[in-house]
Amino acid sequence: MQLLTAHRTAMAEFDARVQRIEATQWDNPTPCTEWDVRDLLNHLVGEQLWAPWLLDGATLDEVGDRFDGDVLGADPVGAWNAAADAARRAWDAPGATSGEVNVTGGVIPAEDYGWQMTADLAVHAWDLARGIGADERLNPELVTELHAVLAPQVPAWQDLGIFAAPREVPPDADEQTRLLALLGRS
Repeated sequence: MQLLTAHRTAMAEFDARVQRIEATQWDNPTPCTEWDVRDLLNHLVGEQLWAPWLLDGATLDEVGDRFDGDVLGADPVGAWNAAADAARRAWDAPGATSGEVNVTGGVIPAEDYGWQMTADLAVHAWDLARGIGADERLNPELVTELHAVLAPQVPAWQDLGIFAAPREVPPDADEQTRLLALLGRS
């Protein structure tokens, strides 16, 4: 699975859970102990809003604080839909994965940024599923690809705070369990 296919699949996984959020679930807890369902969605909407800017070459200073705070407003699902659409268009632009982007940890290849975004969408799809009581199973091909791509990179991410420290799993754990544990989920 190539990056853009994986990214679209992960975005679809997250989107499927967003579209199932019920009005009474916004305050539900998630596996991200500091975030409820609304906070989790706010985080992902913010990330999608950043993507077009970063892929277009903006620095962190140029983006500034425009996406700080509540980016959901009165229509959280509508905010997600608009931000996800903008991010998809940015990733689909010719050459989007071949450049470099500015991130908190410095300048990195856009492809690495894409895999980080893909991993975040996938793991947070699982978090959101937990928060709203939806199906937690992720696309098996996506899980396999993410595990293969991310396993060698995770040790370098530990100091950046991108994901929690990996957790131990039993030797017979399935691949999704191993991926989630790699990204700090139990």
